[in-house]
Amino acid sequence: MRRRNEEEHDSKERWLVSYADFITLLFAFFVVMYSISSVNEGKYKVLSQTLEGVFNASQRSITPIEVGDKVSYSSSQAEDNNINPIHIAPRGADSNVNTEVNTFQEITDKISSSLEVLISNGLVTVNENDQWIEISLDSGILFQSGDAEPVDDAFPVIEKIARTLSGAENAILVEGFTDNVPIKTRKYPTNWELSSARAATVVRMLQMEGVDPKRLAAIGYSEHQPIATNSSADGRRKNRRVVLLISRQNNVRASVRK
Repeated sequence: MRRRNEEEHDSKERWLVSYADFITLLFAFFVVMYSISSVNEGKYKVLSQTLEGVFNASQRSITPIEVGDKVSYSSSQAEDNNINPIHIAPRGADSNVNTEVNTFQEITDKISSSLEVLISNGLVTVNENDQWIEISLDSGILFQSGDAEPVDDAFPVIEKIARTLSGAENAILVEGFTDNVPIKTRKYPTNWELSSARAATVVRMLQMEGVDPKRLAAIGYSEHQPIATNSSADGRRKNRRVVLLISRQNNVRASVRK
């Protein structure tokens, strides 16, 4: 009986523990509320002005660009967004080379100047007539024998040509030629495949350097359009060539048919 009385006495005093916990939490709550109410006035003003500027500022989303004849982006919009207007150079443009060309003579002069060393060594010829500018490249400066993969020295040559041609709109025909030495590999069963692949490689390189692919066409002539005899090593070397024909026309298919 005595033990039961002790348990009842203990249970009656347990509420004091809960009450003490409640008082502690209430005290902490008022401390937090007081600290919030006494926030630094200067910091509060800064925060208030910042929030006001965010929510009351003028619209800062990018204005959609109108597609058509009228395209504008006012300078005031650029200043509001702290963004300076960016002027993007045309594709294929070079900071040190003026690629805007308007006449056949300009194209001829620019290419002749950029390939002067190769021309003087007899590896490149540049000719012009009423219909075409003809740039003839010795295959040896572009490819290894029996292959259509460009050698390292080919890239700067094509790059120099592309710098000028990317600034014009004329159609460009790339022609591949071989000598009459037969070739029979899995990749190139005949000289038709080899000459066509070489022309296509140069087209791809021109495109990589910024020339519009819509202006380009690749043609392979195999061994059937020689410019020299195939009975000598020098003649065969001259016949192994890639020719770029720059047409006065802008339509590449019309240029091919002509």
